[in-house]
Amino acid sequence: MTLSVGQPVEDFSAEATGDTPFRLGDYRGKQVVIYFYPKDSTPGCTTEGGDFRDRIGEFEAANTVVFGVSRDGLKSHENFKAKQGFPFELISDRDEAICRQFDVIKLKKMYGKEHLGVERSTFLIDAEGKLAREWRGVKVPGHVDEVLEAARELNG
Repeated sequence: MTLSVGQPVEDFSAEATGDTPFRLGDYRGKQVVIYFYPKDSTPGCTTEGGDFRDRIGEFEAANTVVFGVSRDGLKSHENFKAKQGFPFELISDRDEAICRQFDVIKLKKMYGKEHLGVERSTFLIDAEGKLAREWRGVKVPGHVDEVLEAARELNG
């Protein structure tokens, strides 16, 4: 099933930081930002997470919760979250099930070699559980501001 704007996002659950498993359905009534990033503790991912961290109060004011997702394990996530002071949870997707659901695994090139990796992408899910907006192939500078603006507009 292809994910498309306006359609319900299939419920899923996964391991997350904070000792509580994540389940999308638990957040009905709130808007949910799910941002996919390639790897914990790398420069772009640290900057992006920091931008979400720095604006978290504004997201909360827009009835929006934020979650980061990568293929890293919980131990790596816990360390990354603690070191960066992230006030939101990070979801571990080691088996790539969530990445496949959102179609963010792409062929990438690094140092002339091709490999499958996570394409930096963000999804905004409305309070009813429908996909409201998506950003694919994200460039970090200014991205969080754009997501926040969309969350505010959606919240009305």
